[in-house]
Amino acid sequence: MTTFDDREQGFERKFALEQEQEFKATARRNRLLGEWAAELMGLATVEEYARAVVKSDFEQPGDEDVLRKVAGDLKGSGVNVSEGEVRRKMDELLALARGQIAAGE
Repeated sequence: MTTFDDREQGFERKFALEQEQEFKATARRNRLLGEWAAELMGLATVEEYARAVVKSDFEQPGDEDVLRKVAGDLKGSGVNVSEGEVRRKMDELLALARGQIAAGE
């Protein structure tokens, strides 16, 4: 095997690791978002709702399915939170989740 092949395999492993970490960070972000929203709605089943938010991410590619679920549930519960506020919370929690994943938490 040549040095070029070794470098190529190294880049592929690095890319795969980064993709795995991003997947984990997104799932953690969704769980944290679900916990946040459940608390705002006053739900007794915080963990159950958080799992439902994580599952909602598998409906479509991207974050729109999660945003739509959480914003819709908040609105349906009478909580006055805009989609923009939910999106900002998603960004904030994604940064937190990435930090936690990088720190090995």
